[in-house]
Amino acid sequence: MSLPAASLKPPVKPFVMPLTGLVLALGALTGCGGGSEGTKTDCGLDGCTITFPRDGTPSVSILGISAKLVGYDNNQARIEVAGQTVTVPVGGQTQSDGFTVRVERATDTEVVVRVTR
Repeated sequence: MSLPAASLKPPVKPFVMPLTGLVLALGALTGCGGGSEGTKTDCGLDGCTITFPRDGTPSVSILGISAKLVGYDNNQARIEVAGQTVTVPVGGQTQSDGFTVRVERATDTEVVVRVTR
């Protein structure tokens, strides 16, 4: 007696579905969203690092908020986070609406900012 072809398929592993859900949830938690052209984001569970180009008015959507480089001069970046504008020197950090904003470095072409909850 032969078995129908459908019964020859291996059973779906019970851990596959929870694992898929975990991967999707982690993506949502990191909260990296789209941004202006030339803006790069790298998000993890604890926050996001944003590389803003210095030209234009680059912005991104991260961690459920908007972050935007308003300007940079005299070794200080003006950054709008969740609607509040803060001024942060390179290497320094400040708080804005429950987020820590740190300017990690700046070059002639970009400003790198770390935003954490």
